[in-house]
Amino acid sequence: MKNAGIDKAIEILGKLVRFLRKSMIHIISVGPVPDHVAFIMDGNRRFARKHNLSEAAGYRIGLLALISCVKYCSELGVRYVTFYAFSIDNFKRRSDEIQPLMDLFLEYIEGLMKEGNIVSRYGIRVYFRGNLQLFSEPVRLAAENAMLATAHNSNLFMIVCLAYTSTDEIVHAVQESCEEKWGGAILLNENEKNEGGSFVKVTDIDKNMYMAIAPEPDILIRTSGDTRLSNFLLWQTTCTYLYFPSAFWPEIGFRHLLWAILNFQRHHQYLTKRKKQG
Repeated sequence: MKNAGIDKAIEILGKLVRFLRKSMIHIISVGPVPDHVAFIMDGNRRFARKHNLSEAAGYRIGLLALISCVKYCSELGVRYVTFYAFSIDNFKRRSDEIQPLMDLFLEYIEGLMKEGNIVSRYGIRVYFRGNLQLFSEPVRLAAENAMLATAHNSNLFMIVCLAYTSTDEIVHAVQESCEEKWGGAILLNENEKNEGGSFVKVTDIDKNMYMAIAPEPDILIRTSGDTRLSNFLLWQTTCTYLYFPSAFWPEIGFRHLLWAILNFQRHHQYLTKRKKQG
């Protein structure tokens, strides 16, 4: 009898929380809603140490936070959500630390294609961006299959950056631009020199970036309180509102996203003006 009463109280509390969240979403939707929100998921290992958990457990709880953020962004009407999941520099970590991450990536990616998951419920198209050739064949094939399986979805676009750095993205874009226009040649002809022509234009680089599939982020959130971008979306964040909550990634919640959007709305006019000037 006592357990039934507790369960009923939990059910009522859950309904109240969902009602309050919907009410806040309705209020915040009166102002400009960001089209693209990006996340640097920092602090999984520190969260694990704080709670005496294994690093693998910290990453698994962080995965639940990712799913929650996708759900909140969908409810808010955000169209693009990007997650910095694994940097090229992370390959320098110990092999016994990297392998559990690879196993988790594979498990998560394969889970995206299961019936009833968040991707199918919310109509999410999934992209994996970065130098995917650096991953093992099982992870790479699973990522390709997930992108193919969700290609028909269009309610929200979720971009997961794996084996990514901005440095690598820019070099890749320049190389692709050279190949497209001049087959890799680096010399300008005399007319281009006299006219002050550029070998590669900004628009050429833009269209060959890994992130060319999405508009520039309106908001970038990095958890754990570190105020740096760690070689992530450096090309795309000139006019982006940056938010650095002190919470570790597994601790991020709806309140952090709400606060970021409120501050984005406060600065929206200035950011829009800067974007037009650029």
